[in-house]
Amino acid sequence: MNVVINGCRLNVEAFGPEDGPVLIAHHGGGGIGSLAEPRETFGGLADRFRVIVFDARGCGLSDGIPPYSHEQWAADIEGLRLWSGAEQIVVAGGSYGGFIALEYAVAYPERVSAILLRDTAADGSNLELAFENARRKDRVEINWENFNRYWTGNIRDDADLKACWAELIPLYDFEYDPVKSAAAVEAGYYRHESHNWCFQHNWSGYDLTGSLAGVQAPTLVTVGREDWITPVSSAQTIARLLPNAELVIFEKSGHSPQIEEREEFNRVVRDFVDRVVPAPSVGSTTN
Repeated sequence: MNVVINGCRLNVEAFGPEDGPVLIAHHGGGGIGSLAEPRETFGGLADRFRVIVFDARGCGLSDGIPPYSHEQWAADIEGLRLWSGAEQIVVAGGSYGGFIALEYAVAYPERVSAILLRDTAADGSNLELAFENARRKDRVEINWENFNRYWTGNIRDDADLKACWAELIPLYDFEYDPVKSAAAVEAGYYRHESHNWCFQHNWSGYDLTGSLAGVQAPTLVTVGREDWITPVSSAQTIARLLPNAELVIFEKSGHSPQIEEREEFNRVVRDFVDRVVPAPSVGSTTN
């Protein structure tokens, strides 16, 4: 459905009981992300949660109205919360979406009942580690000119973004399957303006390490052991700084344990949300 949030038309999907606790998930990827990823990751929770997923402004099928800043993307989550009618939400995000979930929790702490994070970071220091990790990978020969253009936000157009992503995607999985990776590239959306904004404008100022101590919501931090881009050390930093965080490392995953160890990932997430967001009592009402 189309929902206008903060003056921008967003492509939104909502499923699960209308009176259930609300979970809003932000996709990863900046300009290469869409709601398909969080829909697949959190759709199983719709048996008791009202799950809301969406294409962020400038991504997927949503309108491209800048700014594509962390502040604006977090404000759009708040707009969706208001649209949903919920007093509080579970906010979720993986990879770049985890940055925005953390930004939301810092900016609107009273609106967060719990946080679900996957393979993400609390500041931009992971990128230097990622460059080192990429140099150690031997499954693909890296075009370093394209690699550097991608991570500095110097992509020429949408086709260029797709081509650069196709070169990078072999780095992400625990076990590389070229057929699956090629299919994932073809299934994606590519919006180079928002991608470039992420790395030209957002990245240099992204650092929440001094703010996380004030976020009291229970938080699940998950990461794949072989994640090259947001490595285990980044997840450990988040878990150390958040007062009520639990860290789970998936030993046979790269950047996507929700796919690579799907059954165990789903079990961990379900166990967490069932503990920290109990089902309403019979006869109670939920906004």
